[in-house]
Amino acid sequence: MIVMFMLLSKLAFAQPLLVGEFMQGSLLRGKLPANYLVSLNDSSVKVSAYGDFVFGFGRDADLSHELKWKLPDSPRWQIQTITLKKREYQEDRIEGVAQKFVSPPKEVQARISKDNRAIANARAHNSNFLYFTQDFILPAKGRISGVYGSRRIFNGEPKRPHFGLDIANKTGTPVIAPATGVVRLAHSDMFYSGGTLIIDHGFGVTSTFIHLSKLHVEEGQRVEQGALVAEIGATGRVTGPHLDWRINWFKERLDPALLVTLPL
Repeated sequence: MIVMFMLLSKLAFAQPLLVGEFMQGSLLRGKLPANYLVSLNDSSVKVSAYGDFVFGFGRDADLSHELKWKLPDSPRWQIQTITLKKREYQEDRIEGVAQKFVSPPKEVQARISKDNRAIANARAHNSNFLYFTQDFILPAKGRISGVYGSRRIFNGEPKRPHFGLDIANKTGTPVIAPATGVVRLAHSDMFYSGGTLIIDHGFGVTSTFIHLSKLHVEEGQRVEQGALVAEIGATGRVTGPHLDWRINWFKERLDPALLVTLPL
């Protein structure tokens, strides 16, 4: 009886293991014993039967957050303050972009809206996959030509920040799955992003690949980590062939570079 009480007490005061960078733009992956409830800033966080959970902080996220956890029959939450490091972002001036991509004409607005809805729907899946727990790998070889969070100025006009990691290489360079997942979107020609692919890694974590020249997978298809899924291209709003790889936790846009080891 005493041993059982000690085990229950130890379980009740378990501390979550958090893996990731404590900074703006980061994906944090967590682990607790089974059966725990988890909350971030008073919003429920999904937890697997094995105690896995995940959440992320956007480019300009507040620097202080409250993580809470408890067993279902416990009267009290345990609380941990998560303090993030503030980041400074570079400025990218990009010239030579086709003017239709800088100031789109009215006749393409409906197409842009349709594209945005399709992307939002693909990123909204809350599947039970645990592929996000894998160690991610770079999806392509090449030169890092653009980084997350940078302020973009196209042809002298300020636009939204860049939310991906750009890998420049020639058209046709293989793109592989950085982690196992299920294809939620495979579109050959979106207005801004051209050839576009979104892979669901589970619990709201998705990879997006844009400017692709060719897709090798279909929607609903499961792909293993390292499998060929597409080829680098120069489609959509680009000035040259490259892969723009993005990571999301639902609507939060995160920094892929924080999940992998970049080439020197």
